[in-house]
Amino acid sequence: MASGNTGWDNTGLDNMGRSVALGSVEQARADARARATQSKWMPFVPASTTPTPPEGIDRAALLWSETVAPGGYTHLRVARGTRIRLEDPEGDASASVVIFNALNAGERLNVADTQKIPWQAYLGAEHPLLSGDGRVLATILEDTSGHHDAFCGASGDAWNVHKYGDASPEGPTPSGHALLRMAGTKHGLERRDIPPAVSFFQGVHVLEDGALDWRGSAGAGTHVDLLAELPLIVLIANAPHPRDPRPDYIASPLRVHAWAERASQTGDAHVDATPERQRAYANSIAYAGLAGL
Repeated sequence: MASGNTGWDNTGLDNMGRSVALGSVEQARADARARATQSKWMPFVPASTTPTPPEGIDRAALLWSETVAPGGYTHLRVARGTRIRLEDPEGDASASVVIFNALNAGERLNVADTQKIPWQAYLGAEHPLLSGDGRVLATILEDTSGHHDAFCGASGDAWNVHKYGDASPEGPTPSGHALLRMAGTKHGLERRDIPPAVSFFQGVHVLEDGALDWRGSAGAGTHVDLLAELPLIVLIANAPHPRDPRPDYIASPLRVHAWAERASQTGDAHVDATPERQRAYANSIAYAGLAGL
């Protein structure tokens, strides 16, 4: 190859870590590949290559497989009818989740309506997650944890700075909200677009006097399944819950898997459980029909 400006750095590292000259693009490529590493926190592509597939699910059916680092985040657009499993394998994951209608990101999770429409403030199996437009965005289909929170939202920047000294997403103690903002930018969302989150795997209850009581984790090995009732943008942060009383920044890995199922339909038990739910699901089903989904 002729000398001159080739657009690449013709230096590499020897086995002692010292810089050495490389004679060609081919040598530079070989050097880069030799030093490449695969992070255990990266998504598995294809998803079927995950070492921890959900029990009973064919690997070939998986659409999304990822382990989210403690203090990390993930995001994805999913189709209507996608089943998303969140797993807490070690017992200290804390998944702050925000969802948006992927066809119109102005429609997003509304925590107040998520508590009000089902007449239930505590999240669990068959609980719908609603938007402010009266539609069900997702349904909790399965829950082996029971330790969740729809009161506090993700940890905020000011709180993390006060408790840990830092909240930046690239720092050692990122806030849940900072991580959700980072995830949102991948979909053109801004700070003002991120609503209060629901949190899974770290429970909070309200006491008789109105105080919030942190119940913590149900332990290792639990999972929660969400069913997308519309096409969704899903943002997930794995950061300590704001009510966690432990002084250290404690979080453990969060697993995420997804595969295709059918969206809820009229006649399903959780759809017809109450008149309020019937109306909310009917709104989603009608919207999906008009959108040709």
